[in-house]
Amino acid sequence: MTWTIAPEPFDSPVAATLWRAYYTEVSDRYYLLHEGHRTEPAELEQEIAARTGSELAPPGGQLLVAWHEGAAAGSAGIRLLDPTTAELTRVFVHEELRGRGAAPRLVTAAEEAARGLGAKAMILDTRHDLVEARSLYARLGYEETDRHNDDKYAEHWFRKALLN
Repeated sequence: MTWTIAPEPFDSPVAATLWRAYYTEVSDRYYLLHEGHRTEPAELEQEIAARTGSELAPPGGQLLVAWHEGAAAGSAGIRLLDPTTAELTRVFVHEELRGRGAAPRLVTAAEEAARGLGAKAMILDTRHDLVEARSLYARLGYEETDRHNDDKYAEHWFRKALLN
């Protein structure tokens, strides 16, 4: 299966479509697990509007999009937290294309982009119910660490040294 990974402006229509799909899925999974219902539409719109992704703009960040057969299939973002530490965020692949190699390619491309910005380490957080994400990060050499932020939804924190 052919994948292309390319930078994408955080505020493009492609980015907006992927962000909506990502947020809808992770939010619905959370609410279905904890409260037995999907995300309320008004809350979804409020969160999407509040989280523009501007932190993924150069020079301190980058949004990457995975393309498959001409269609945007997934995304991964990075942002520098300090001169040597980048955060991996918004890793997402449309459900119907999962298991075909896009996610590892996105994370690897994000690591390369972070190195290009001078990062020596990548950190990330995720939730307990996102077992696929936790498995992916472990396979790619990320190690679980202590809490590194105060995100109320984060339950697992990972780190990986970015060797040249």
